[in-house]
Amino acid sequence: MTATDRRRAAAGRVRLAEDAVERLREGLAGVGVKLPSLRIDPVSCAGNEPSPLVDLGCCNLDTARRLSEALEEKAAGHDR
Repeated sequence: MTATDRRRAAAGRVRLAEDAVERLREGLAGVGVKLPSLRIDPVSCAGNEPSPLVDLGCCNLDTARRLSEALEEKAAGHDR
């Protein structure tokens, strides 16, 4: 694999992570949850072959409760 191929592959991984963050942000907003720290971890994108990680970040108790309620409601809907 050439250096150019490795750079393209790395850029592709970062784009996938950006897409995942955006999809999470939109999905969470759809159930009334906002994670203010949701982002790609910049350190995981460093180096020649980054392995991007999605950082869900910190949230307050109210946000954590709303998130867990949304997940429970979604799970209950699939049990029917």
